[in-house]
Amino acid sequence: MTILVTGATGSVGRLLVDELVASGVSSVRALTNNPRRAALPAGVEVAEGYLGRPSTLPAALKGVDTVYLAPLPAAVDSFVECAVEAGVRRVVVLSGEPAEYEAAGDPSGWHYYKVERAVEEAGFEWTHLRPGQFMNNTLDWAASIKAEGVVRAPYPEAVQTPIDLADIAAVARVVLLDERYAGRKLVMSGPEAITQPEEVALIGAAIGRSVRFEALTRAEALAAWAPSMGVQTAEWLLDGFRMMSEYRMTPEPTVLEVTGRAALPYREWAVRNAAAFI
Repeated sequence: MTILVTGATGSVGRLLVDELVASGVSSVRALTNNPRRAALPAGVEVAEGYLGRPSTLPAALKGVDTVYLAPLPAAVDSFVECAVEAGVRRVVVLSGEPAEYEAAGDPSGWHYYKVERAVEEAGFEWTHLRPGQFMNNTLDWAASIKAEGVVRAPYPEAVQTPIDLADIAAVARVVLLDERYAGRKLVMSGPEAITQPEEVALIGAAIGRSVRFEALTRAEALAAWAPSMGVQTAEWLLDGFRMMSEYRMTPEPTVLEVTGRAALPYREWAVRNAAAFI
């Protein structure tokens, strides 16, 4: 059984390759645009390509039984077409947390809605992994913390349940190897509900320095984010924060239930990553 890991140089995909190899899986194929950069373990088959380049997918999918699908909504139709042609049986999708959109009554506005629906309608055996906010996203604060000892962000009251990338990869590995998870939507989170000012305080404690939080208005955040990520993406992120301020998220036990170990708390993540903020 060959398992194809797409996005193998991505934040979760690269960790997942290591998880599979450490579990003794011998037939791992990694789809990557940059094989040298990937520095993949010995024995992993490299397929050079990218989900956004459909011409690379037929060769990558040849002989593959199961796919870990990195989220790229714009490319999902091409992927589905190629995967069906190749005879792929199972697809494990890295998706996201749609609770705030479902609570608002419009899941179709959710960024990954198209990916999940396309995979389901194609007839694959599927499992959707739905993590919330990544802890690693707060590495974006490193520059302002190092320079000014400050984090500026909107919606300080928004409650999140951030998750460590390694916990996502560990869950993905179990799901890829255990078909009992077929047809399930696994909502995943870290072990605590926390706000951005609380995260900032934990970073300060980890680096032994006072770090303050300054709240931005929506307009100020849009002006700060749009030049680097575009207006549409910035507004999508702001809408997510707004909904998290209105819909209080609560921790999910999925990491513990699937892997048998507790999810990493943000306090420990901050300690492990303290060097990034110094």
